Amino acid sequence: MRIANTSVASDSLALAQKVLAAQPFNGQIGARITAFGEGAAVLEIDIEHRHLQQYGLVHGGVLAYAADNVLTFAAGSVLGPNVVTAGMTVNYLRPARIGTLRATATVAHHTRKQAVATASIEAIQPDGTVTLCAIAQGTVWATSGER
Repeated sequence: MRIANTSVASDSLALAQKVLAAQPFNGQIGARITAFGEGAAVLEIDIEHRHLQQYGLVHGGVLAYAADNVLTFAAGSVLGPNVVTAGMTVNYLRPARIGTLRATATVAHHTRKQAVATASIEAIQPDGTVTLCAIAQGTVWATSGER
């Protein structure tokens, strides 16, 4: 994924980070946007005990949360800031246990009002080993911004 390193891209990343920080539920997860723009986004979560289920693996809901957000941010980079997820599928491939989750999404196709994006969710272990944990696809709609 290539995201331009310009002042506009930097401003866009700062805005995306502000939007994510404004989501109350994200306070429970602790995700951060590390790249944003040109039909792509990257979201990371440092795996903590609170993210685990009873078997010591990262809960599938945490991976789904990462997928939902990174798909929507990637789509928002081409549709504008007022977007919602219309549908999403997640295929779980391998468990995540320790390290950092990195979710990367790119827009595969978009119109003025809708985008389809794909995402990969990887676990990066402290030794640098990367494991592909899940793949996702989602459809995102542009809204009027009304609440």
